[in-house]
Amino acid sequence: MTKDIRNFSIIAHIDHGKSTLADRLLEVTHTISPGQMMDQVLDNMDLERERGITIKSHPVALRYLAADGETYRLNLIDTPGHVDFTYEVSRSLAACEGAVLVVDATQGVEAQTMSNFYLALHNELTIIPVVNKIDLAAARTEEVARELADLVGETPERVIRVSAKLGVGIEALLEAVVERVPPPRDSSTTPLRALIFDSEFNQFRGVIPTLRVIDGEVRAGTRVRFHAAGQAGQVYEVVEVGTFQLGLIPAPLLRSGEVGYMVAGVKDVAEVQVGDTVLDADRPAAEPLPGYQPMKPMVFSGLYPVDTEDYAGLRDALAKLRLNDAALSYEPETSIALGFGFRCGFLGLLHLEIVRERLTREYGLNLISTVPSVAYQVRLVDGGMITVDNPALMPPAGEVAEIEEPIVRATIVTPPEYVGNLMKLCQDRRGTLDGLEYPLPSRAVIRYQLPFAEVVLDFYDRLKSVSKGYASFDYEPSGYKASRVVKMDILLNGDPVDALSAIIHADKAYEWGKELCERLKALIPRQLFQVAIQAAIGSRVVARETISALRKNVTAKCYGGDITRKRKLLERQKEGKKRMKQIGSVEVPQEAFLAVLKVGK
Repeated sequence: MTKDIRNFSIIAHIDHGKSTLADRLLEVTHTISPGQMMDQVLDNMDLERERGITIKSHPVALRYLAADGETYRLNLIDTPGHVDFTYEVSRSLAACEGAVLVVDATQGVEAQTMSNFYLALHNELTIIPVVNKIDLAAARTEEVARELADLVGETPERVIRVSAKLGVGIEALLEAVVERVPPPRDSSTTPLRALIFDSEFNQFRGVIPTLRVIDGEVRAGTRVRFHAAGQAGQVYEVVEVGTFQLGLIPAPLLRSGEVGYMVAGVKDVAEVQVGDTVLDADRPAAEPLPGYQPMKPMVFSGLYPVDTEDYAGLRDALAKLRLNDAALSYEPETSIALGFGFRCGFLGLLHLEIVRERLTREYGLNLISTVPSVAYQVRLVDGGMITVDNPALMPPAGEVAEIEEPIVRATIVTPPEYVGNLMKLCQDRRGTLDGLEYPLPSRAVIRYQLPFAEVVLDFYDRLKSVSKGYASFDYEPSGYKASRVVKMDILLNGDPVDALSAIIHADKAYEWGKELCERLKALIPRQLFQVAIQAAIGSRVVARETISALRKNVTAKCYGGDITRKRKLLERQKEGKKRMKQIGSVEVPQEAFLAVLKVGK
């Protein structure tokens, strides 16, 4: 029976208290003992604890004795809040019937709050509005409750007021989940269909997918296969199924409507794809689940091991990481400057930073990352169209008819006093105003069409700076638009360094090239010969810096005498320097490849 099951997610803007609220739910339902209690229980990665953010979704099963005397099984999925991890949120919502929408009582409705609300609405979920942090002195509880009620179409009285830190209002929230979130439909007698919404790799047990069983049931001994593999796909026998608490808890079976895991000895990580359907191999369902579309990466960067012997380790690490980060994509590539590596696709700059940090910490890899870039649509003179996400692959200027860059629809929610600063920031980033609204006296909503290349590097930092931290930002793809972008190469002694190439707007080419050349001059150590650092667009050099050569004082032994003797020694040294320059190669430190990220800051 499924009438006692409730599947729900917690969704909110970053830092509005999702993880703390999840801690209190675990505490109140006695899922965790007081001795095990600590902050951010579900955030089991060191990175999540250090940064105070949730990076990936975490499922956990709660048992709650409600006021009606019934014991309910609540399957909670904690979700990330940063705009880069919207895909994690979409995966979680696909496995739920309800969503708890949390808003900070001091901050009010922010950009990501609205984005998550529409995401839940698209999935036809029951939404429970919650105002958190009501205990703070700066809390605007009733005002924010009205804001939230207007957004979700509820009355302010139906908004739950809680303090996750103090545990106030948690019982009322649990009762609201039981009353308002509908139970999953019971279809245990139909053929098995289960949605994979996450997975992890265990070196002893293989790939362990996280499932939401939609139809039928699965137990130890069930023979299953994955729909994406087709009829020829391998058949696996289930060894164990179970639910999540703070670890994996084995269970006799998983029925329709339940969330849990499955161990079937899957050793090939490519077999398990997020969004795929698990089917019964002996009694397959006629149709797979509709699932959800795979997320397309927005930002691209090359990852290269500092030690070339780590290439195979990087390949295996990326394959395992992709199991529980389905938004990550990668393919092999070669760089003249950096050797063998991978071209990786990410959802945003924070996503790139987190993946790189995880590769370093969890797999012990020392990596160099190239300049983040976006994917451009390049229309060729012969009428063809290609997608270029790597500056090194941009065709020569003579073959290009037009370049289209990706545009995003940005939503900025801010107090009214910062509207002027934020509009100037967007104008400087080549933005086009889409709309300006004042839904409340204390809140302005600015909408802009922005080139994604202008957003990807430091836009979020600048936005927080000019608004003193009060503005929030969200974006979604909005197609492509023709633009005057050019490929800029960095040359060291006339040789292009492909890892430092970038695609930028023509109007900013000179400033960008000049600043990068200056940064490289400060970072590249002096050699025994002169080094010319040049920024060039095609054959035209737009900026140059010169690193002077290290040289010995060959005239030190000349005490007086004819000046021609000193000139003769200096000319001989000069000839030697010329010969050295012809055979010398410039040593470029790792920090030089990171300098590009700081240009314009």
